[in-house]
Amino acid sequence: MQEIIKQDKSKSHQEFEKLLSEDLSNRKLKEGEIITGIISSIGKKHVFVDIAAKSEGAIPIEELKLTKEIDKIKIGSKIEVYLEKLESNFSGDVVISRQKALRHKTWQKMEECFNAKKTVTGTILSRVKGGFAIDVSGALAFLPGSQISLKPLNNTEINTLMKNEQTFEIVKMDKKRANIVLSRRSMMEKARDKDKDKILSTMKEGDIVNGTVKNITEWGAFIDLSGVDSLLHITDISWSRINKPSDLLSIGQTIKVKITKITSDRKLSCSIKHLTEDPYLKIIDKYKVGNQYSGTVTKIMDYGVFCKLDESVEGLIHQSQLSWTKKNLHPGKIVTTSQKIQVELLEIDKEKRRLSLSLKNCTPNPFKEFSKNKKVGEIMSGIIKNRTDYGLFVSIDATDGLDGLIHYKDLHYDEKESHLEQYRKGQAIKFRLLEVNEDEEKIRLGVKQLEDDEFTKFFENKKKSDIVTVTVNNTTINGIYVNVGNKNFTIFIKKNQLAKEVENQRPARFVKGDKLDVVITELEKDKRKVLLSIKALEEQQTKEAVKKYGSKDSGGILSDIFDFSKVKTKKKETKK
Repeated sequence: MQEIIKQDKSKSHQEFEKLLSEDLSNRKLKEGEIITGIISSIGKKHVFVDIAAKSEGAIPIEELKLTKEIDKIKIGSKIEVYLEKLESNFSGDVVISRQKALRHKTWQKMEECFNAKKTVTGTILSRVKGGFAIDVSGALAFLPGSQISLKPLNNTEINTLMKNEQTFEIVKMDKKRANIVLSRRSMMEKARDKDKDKILSTMKEGDIVNGTVKNITEWGAFIDLSGVDSLLHITDISWSRINKPSDLLSIGQTIKVKITKITSDRKLSCSIKHLTEDPYLKIIDKYKVGNQYSGTVTKIMDYGVFCKLDESVEGLIHQSQLSWTKKNLHPGKIVTTSQKIQVELLEIDKEKRRLSLSLKNCTPNPFKEFSKNKKVGEIMSGIIKNRTDYGLFVSIDATDGLDGLIHYKDLHYDEKESHLEQYRKGQAIKFRLLEVNEDEEKIRLGVKQLEDDEFTKFFENKKKSDIVTVTVNNTTINGIYVNVGNKNFTIFIKKNQLAKEVENQRPARFVKGDKLDVVITELEKDKRKVLLSIKALEEQQTKEAVKKYGSKDSGGILSDIFDFSKVKTKKKETKK
């Protein structure tokens, strides 16, 4: 009997499960979809929702707190949820989510707005790393800190924004990562540009408008012209030179400016100084080139000195115009700021508003005085100030700080750079004055000119093919050095010019002090170039002997000409 009852119960249970499964299959519940359920109960940690499944679904109560729906729901209320899993979790409930349902629904709307480039509204919930969390119709989005406003905001301003609903633009969407990036700044920029276009349509170049100093930099200031920023460059603040804009302007100050330029990309430039006529053009007419004027040193730079002649007239004294003699000194070691000086006006450039001045022209030119008192060729003395690769700079004695140059070619007649090594800084030296160039302010000096030129002296009356006597100075592998005339004047004779016969072209045959006759094979007096040869002399002597004692046409040789056979016969008779 009990077995029959058990069999009946098992059959009825199977039939119930079959009917339930058929009922559930007819409901067509699918995972990953949004479905509507009815709230069956509200607990401390979960809200249970009847979705007509095998079991109820549970929503964590924190989700409803985050979406701010906890105070609005009640038992029996309908609610849309996202079905994550039909299979019950460990507690036996179907896995559902209210937040994902809102996000999924919002994603569809957000995608439509993103593709159509429409704006969305949302509320700033809280601060997060790098920006803010935004609630947009129940979906969380990210607002970077740099995109909250056109300018950095303080905490008070941010707290004010968090209380009110704001308009945003969607700049990025990533469905895989469920990431939405918003921007409030782009909305403000568009509104600003729209307003800017309206304002610019009422402005044109040459208009005089009121503005407020918005920001000050080292090179100028930004002026707010009814909501449009305009650049006021430091050169457009005043007709006279100023050190920095903050000397005349302050942030928040209201000023009147003239619009000088509006570019195609809607950028404005303005000017204060162009509100008045340029005083420079009136005042500059009273100054004449070549006249001397008194001025005040206003600024010292590495390249020169600025000198003010009038309140609105200032000129530059280039470093080269500061002193006749102090060429390499810093301008600050010649004059000082606020010093009263006398200058000469060299040039006026009205278009560039530039004056070229000279300080040295107001003092006597020492080069002219030197040229009057000294004659070219005069022997003088001085101290070596500096030695360079090309010569010596010498401070000339008995002058007002004048320097002269001794080029290395004027140190010795052989014109070798190696002679520079014989001199050092601070050494006293004698020299001859060679040239004074007043225009270029240069003085050329020479040391070799203190002695006569042995080359010119010796070869003055010589010509090519002349025979001269030389003295061997020293020998090398490649030839010998010989002295001609003065022992200080040396000429090199190459090895192949030492003898006619190759076996006799040995430099070792010669000893220092030997007297030799050589012939001049090449002579260029203007270039101080000469070539000497022993070989050419021997060939020349051979030709003269042949000419005197025999003829080439007869086929005679020296042994036949001088009849060496007779000499041999005499030797044989003597032996007998």
